[in-house]
Amino acid sequence: MAFGEVEPSAWRGPHRAERDGAPRRGGGGRELYPIASASEVTFNRHEFDRILSLYGRKVAAGEWRDYAIDFFKDRAVFSVFRRACEFPIYRIEKNSRLGRRQDAYSVISATGHIVRRGQELERVLGALDRSIRVVAG
Repeated sequence: MAFGEVEPSAWRGPHRAERDGAPRRGGGGRELYPIASASEVTFNRHEFDRILSLYGRKVAAGEWRDYAIDFFKDRAVFSVFRRACEFPIYRIEKNSRLGRRQDAYSVISATGHIVRRGQELERVLGALDRSIRVVAG
């Protein structure tokens, strides 16, 4: 069988180290392809779709360029960057410890200032989604 005739599933075998019983690791001791475990906080599909919708509009407007997603035991973080090599300009956090109270979601600026927090993701993201409008009068 030639190179182009290989079934795509043939490329998806376990990594050599995984076959030998050792987990595949990246540079910092973390797994190369981390998958959120059951004990980590994650964004659900509806939350992630809403965040990516906002992200897409901001990228189209030229305001944002890159993002990163981190999952921790107590929170999930979606970080937004103006350039790939700098600090995040905003962090959208979902905090599990505060999930039953007012501030389950929060938007935090680069300086650490909490822009907005609340129980509903739509309202919290509204702080970033505002556009400037000219008021006639």
